[in-house]
Amino acid sequence: MTEDHRHVRREYASDALRRSDLRNEPLAQFTNWLSRALEDGLTDATAMSLATAGSDGAPSVRIVLLKAHDKDGLTFYSDYGSQKGQNLTENPKAELLFHWREHNRQVRIAGVVERTSRRDAEAYFESRPLASQLSAAASEQSQPITDRQALEDKVTQLQYGEPTCPENWGGYRLRPEKFEFWQGRENRLHDRFVYSRRDSGWQLERLQP
Repeated sequence: MTEDHRHVRREYASDALRRSDLRNEPLAQFTNWLSRALEDGLTDATAMSLATAGSDGAPSVRIVLLKAHDKDGLTFYSDYGSQKGQNLTENPKAELLFHWREHNRQVRIAGVVERTSRRDAEAYFESRPLASQLSAAASEQSQPITDRQALEDKVTQLQYGEPTCPENWGGYRLRPEKFEFWQGRENRLHDRFVYSRRDSGWQLERLQP
């Protein structure tokens, strides 16, 4: 039986996004949009889709949380042995996607990913709630396990000691090479602008929707 979703649609009623509205630096433009999403209380405003591909070229995507961003890039944390970690070891190129539905906005950010320092990983790990520390220490992310109880037993065993940042867990930083800003508009005539890194700086272009 085929399910037909072609009738599911909505109109994107938003103000125009003009070149004159955009900052000279894409990071400043991103900060502006993210700050607005946070100020307006959008749910999971720092959530972003992370797309990776391993050496076989097969794509993989999942939601992760942005934990910091600055002139050096955007930072998130994970188990290095996870599927995303294995992909990034084989192919460090990745792309992030932020979607703020209530604002009819998307931002795509592509670049090369590197690990942050061990000191950074430990500092962030220690700032997390105890329960989150235990979960990170107990889970060998993306690896099979017999059942839920086996995982919870691992967490229970760790509760008797002082959790420390696992050697195989830490931060990743995506260094941007391209930003695309998308503003939904009526009749699908969306506004799209892309910043591409060049030797001379950032090049800004409008794209057709």
